[in-house]
Amino acid sequence: MNRMLIVIALLGVSPMDSEIDLVLDRSQWETLKALGTPDADRRPVDKQAIERLVSEKLAEMQDGRPVITPMGRKAVVRGSPSLWDISG
Repeated sequence: MNRMLIVIALLGVSPMDSEIDLVLDRSQWETLKALGTPDADRRPVDKQAIERLVSEKLAEMQDGRPVITPMGRKAVVRGSPSLWDISG
């Protein structure tokens, strides 16, 4: 099985907030990135990945569909540059 864990450190909203470390597997990471695309509602979703993303507040359900949250967008922006050199 090709399994990759992605660790993303997010800074809190205010200076008083601590850094949040997220650990996502490849499916959760790919699902999170897909939710941020314009055609996200037409893509197949991994229900387990969605459940985890919702529990981590990276996604939420709106009208029965998963959508990326501002924190999820921040995770994609923060996580993407550090993953550019990783070959899967």
